[in-house]
Amino acid sequence: MSALQQSSGVRLRRGLMAPLAILILWEVVAHFQLANVHIVVSPWRVVETASVHLADGSILLDLAASLQRDLEGLLLGSVAGVAFGAALGASRIFDRLVGPTFHAAKQVAVFAWIPLMSVWLGTGELAKVVFIALSAFYPVALNTEEGVRSIAREHLEVAKAFRFSRWSTIRTVLLPAAAPSIFAGLRLGLVYSWLGTIGAEYLLAPGRGIGNVMIAGRQRVAMDEVFLGIIVVGVVGFLLDTLAGRLESRALRWRPHST
Repeated sequence: MSALQQSSGVRLRRGLMAPLAILILWEVVAHFQLANVHIVVSPWRVVETASVHLADGSILLDLAASLQRDLEGLLLGSVAGVAFGAALGASRIFDRLVGPTFHAAKQVAVFAWIPLMSVWLGTGELAKVVFIALSAFYPVALNTEEGVRSIAREHLEVAKAFRFSRWSTIRTVLLPAAAPSIFAGLRLGLVYSWLGTIGAEYLLAPGRGIGNVMIAGRQRVAMDEVFLGIIVVGVVGFLLDTLAGRLESRALRWRPHST
């Protein structure tokens, strides 16, 4: 076994220690009824509820609805964020005109926009997707702006000396040089869009989605469904972040690695 595989195994074992400790503590509290049994249900009851939802396919339909919303919002927010951030970092005029307003607006908590969105867009699917897009927009735009601003001026001077067109400069100089920051922003955007998906489902009109599974469980005081929703949200978020990290590594494997 290689040293890399041994190191990965050690990290995996260490990473599992905290979840296992939480699971054991949870089972002890539920088994000995150290808390209200209607509030803290047994982990096995959550497993039974999960098996029921898997058998009838309802949890898979809810998960598919949430992921579809998440990907639609992520795509919209990421495209807008890259374009806006690149313009903000590359154009001094655009930065002076729009930059102060943008940097002031980013201080507003994203959930504070929901009342305004619900008036303008209603509480249906469109409002949910736009809210998710807004959740992804800010980290993508900020990282893209930072990446474009960090490009060495010498690179731009070389492009100018060779009389590159504006599009050629963007394609061959700006985007490759800013790619690490852009991908870091996209990874953050993926995380924030998933959080925004659950928030939108929780705060806007009810419908299919993991957030609504938790809402329904709360209304019926069925904490097994609430815990099931929390576990699904956490696992999916972890898997999405892991997938984004691997895609980022693959897309940026051309970069020279520091020693």
